Amino acid sequence: MAWNEPGGDDKDPWSDKGKDQGPPDLDEVVKNLQKKMGGLFGGKGGGRTPGGKGAAGSGKLVIALVIIVILVLLGIKGFYIVQPAERAVVQRLGAFHSVTTPGPHFLIPLIDTKTIINVDQVNKFGHRAQMLTKDENIVDVTLTVQFRIQDAANFLFQDADPVKTIYSAVESALREVTGKSTLDEIITQNRSAVAAMVKQNTQELLNTYKTGLVVTNVNIQDANPPEEVKEAFDDATRAMADKERVQNQADAYANDIVPRARGAAARQVEDAKAYAFKVVSEAQGETKRFLALLGEYQKAPEVTRERLYLDTMQQVLADTGKVLLDVKEGSNTLTYLPLDKLVQPGSTRTPVPAAQLPGYESLEAESASRKLKDARDRRQEVQRDRERARRNR
Repeated sequence: MAWNEPGGDDKDPWSDKGKDQGPPDLDEVVKNLQKKMGGLFGGKGGGRTPGGKGAAGSGKLVIALVIIVILVLLGIKGFYIVQPAERAVVQRLGAFHSVTTPGPHFLIPLIDTKTIINVDQVNKFGHRAQMLTKDENIVDVTLTVQFRIQDAANFLFQDADPVKTIYSAVESALREVTGKSTLDEIITQNRSAVAAMVKQNTQELLNTYKTGLVVTNVNIQDANPPEEVKEAFDDATRAMADKERVQNQADAYANDIVPRARGAAARQVEDAKAYAFKVVSEAQGETKRFLALLGEYQKAPEVTRERLYLDTMQQVLADTGKVLLDVKEGSNTLTYLPLDKLVQPGSTRTPVPAAQLPGYESLEAESASRKLKDARDRRQEVQRDRERARRNR
């Protein structure tokens, strides 16, 4: 018969567990829990059955397994590896603890936290601004900045927004350097030096604010004057390029001509030294020869003089042209020869008899008439002398 049917005495199946159907007493619940836990760990709790030992052993095994599983999960969660290009910033209970280097590491789960930072990645951004130069001109500068994280801890904790800070630092450094430079230096002459100064000043500002960032490169991509004077500055730029080109050509010419001139000078110096050595050697030889002849001359002056005369005539006549005349003995014929036409300087001719020379007959007749005239003149002179002598008596 069901409990809710007539005659069932209105008793539900759970009525034997207690008549009080209200909420359980808290103290009773705690006591019951303590009893169960005591029986689970083998304590002296009440209500143990003959099979209590088996229940206690199985409970210990379950707890051990649970502890092992928890430890394994904690170990898996706490183990991490830092890559070569990274650094891990560890916080313990929210406060900075350490920075770990590349390799395997372990942290305490739920207590320690980590933040992985890539310190080798190079970041890049561009910046463009109009600045006032030292000579009170306006220049439009476009540059690119490359940077990376150097100190991971400072990057996370020392500055609220390091990237925004580096933007402001670059603008401040560019304004300072531009204000100390002229327009020509920024546009044409000294652009690389301006970029280096911007990099240095930016890094000093980043170090002051402890941003943990390092600037790796600053490159000025473009620097132009205002549009009103851009054409004039373009002309100046072309003139500077022409100047450099001409200078390079002059340097190339100098590099070519100077070594050759030095070589020619060295060759002339060597020739002069050789000539001087030759002249000195010849002079010394002549001196020795003269001293040797002096001894011979002192022994036999006439013979030595005759020999010197013959040697000298041999040397002189060896290089000169000669005309040989076949003159008969006792002949008083005066021979006239056009030597300037017969003998040219430096020419060598075969000796020719005088009778075969052109004009020889006319020359001989002229010579005979001249001799006859001379004889008449001498005869008349003798007669005049005789007359003077008679008068003087």
